[in-house]
Amino acid sequence: MRVIIEADSDSGSKRAARFLADLVRRKPECVLGLATGSTPLAAYRELIRMHREEGLDFSRVTTFNLDEYVGLGPTHPQSYRAFMQQNLFDHINIRPTSTFVPDGRALDFELHCRQYEQRIRDSGGIDLQLLGLGSDGHIAFNEPGSSLGSRTRLKTLASETVRDNARFFGGEDKVPRLAVTMGVGTILESRRCLLLAFGEHKAPAVRDTVEGPITSQVTGSALQLHREAIGIFDSASASLLVRRAYYAEVEASQQLLERGEYRQLGIGSQST
Repeated sequence: MRVIIEADSDSGSKRAARFLADLVRRKPECVLGLATGSTPLAAYRELIRMHREEGLDFSRVTTFNLDEYVGLGPTHPQSYRAFMQQNLFDHINIRPTSTFVPDGRALDFELHCRQYEQRIRDSGGIDLQLLGLGSDGHIAFNEPGSSLGSRTRLKTLASETVRDNARFFGGEDKVPRLAVTMGVGTILESRRCLLLAFGEHKAPAVRDTVEGPITSQVTGSALQLHREAIGIFDSASASLLVRRAYYAEVEASQQLLERGEYRQLGIGSQST
C-alpha cells in the first residue's frame, strides 16, 4: 500500500480530491466508487470548489456508492442517497441517472444485490474506489468477520458501528441494524482504492490495516492484497505506524518521480 501522511485532515482531504480530479480530467467517462460519513466530506467540498472555480467536469462520470441503510428511503435525511445529494451531487454537473446508491427498501435484496454488481460490471468496473475506515478497521459495512471474498449483500451492523453512527440518528436505538454493502471482494476488484482516515481515534485501525496481518477481523487489511491501494492519513491517525519514517521517504521519492526529477534519485546521473 502506498502510504501518504499529511499534516492534518484538511491537507489530506485536498490530496484525496486531487487524486479524484486527476482521474476525471484524464478519463472523463470514468467510474468512481464513493463513500459516505464524515471522513470524505472535506474532499467532496474540494471537488465542488474545483467544479465551480476550475471547471472540473462530471458530466460523463458514473458513480457507485458503497452502501445504504436498510429501511431508509432516498429522501430520509440519514439515508446515504440524501447524504450524497446534499454533499456532492446537487453541486456538480453529474447526471442523476449516472449515480447509483444501493436501495435500502428493495423488496428482494438478493436480487437487488446481484443487479448492483451487474451494473458495476456493465459500466466497465470501478476505476477508483474511495473508502473510509471504521474505528474497528472495517471498510464499507464489512464488519469484523466478513469474508474477504464477499460480494454486495445484506450485513448486520456491529455494535461498535451502531455506537459510532448514533450521533447522526439521535441515539443508538434509532440506528438501523442492517445495511446493503459492497463486499470486500467487490471493492478489491476496483482498479485503484483510495483509503482515508483522520484523527487519533483511528490510529489503531490504521496500524492494523496497513501493518497488521491480513484478517477478516480487520477487513481494511485486505487492501494489502490490492495491486494499487493508496492510504491518505493525517499525522494523528498515522501515529502508531511503525514504519512511518520509511513511508515518508518512499513518498518523497514518488513525488520526485512524478515531477520527472530523476537526477535527484540517481537516475541517469551516473557516467557510462
